Amino acid sequence: MFYRPADGHPLPHNPFNAIVTPRPIGWISTQDVDGVPNLAPYSFFNGVAYVPPQVMFASTGVKDDQDNTKDSVANIRATGVFCVNIVEAAARDAMNASSATFPKGTDEFAKAGITAARCETIDCPRVDGTPAALECRLTQIVQIEGASNYVVFGEVTGVHMRDDTIVDGRFDITTYQPLSRLGYRDYTVVKDLFELTRPDD
Repeated sequence: MFYRPADGHPLPHNPFNAIVTPRPIGWISTQDVDGVPNLAPYSFFNGVAYVPPQVMFASTGVKDDQDNTKDSVANIRATGVFCVNIVEAAARDAMNASSATFPKGTDEFAKAGITAARCETIDCPRVDGTPAALECRLTQIVQIEGASNYVVFGEVTGVHMRDDTIVDGRFDITTYQPLSRLGYRDYTVVKDLFELTRPDD
């Protein structure tokens, strides 16, 4: 089948998210200007550069009590910093709990029963005990096509890795099994690895 997104699709549910999979989940922690922590998962997330290391996440919705965006973007606009926490399979329920829509100024760490820790290079909370966390300084926020669609870019200024994730000098994802987003309400866990060598290596 073929369809043009501008014309809609003939299926009961939008297949776009199911096609672009699996997607890593950026569990984005911020705080507002009053110091209230915020935590929310974003599945439009990825690394975008090595030197300096940079990441991005996209926010595609809006809250009635924010200015045409969500709390994460509003907080980053105001403070210039955020932290990306990596979600392991064991944290799926806490991650899901933090995705609920709460009024502005609500501490999602507390609502989801998550312990916050302080970052080292930025004034922002992070998820304590997560397999890895990337402390980021905002480089730019880009508004893209569509209502309330923003891409947030940040330079990684500090990296936390849980000690048990480092095996033989490598960050080993099999020690915690990353949670990934699929389409609809589906998720998957990364368990199986294989290695490929480029032809010119």
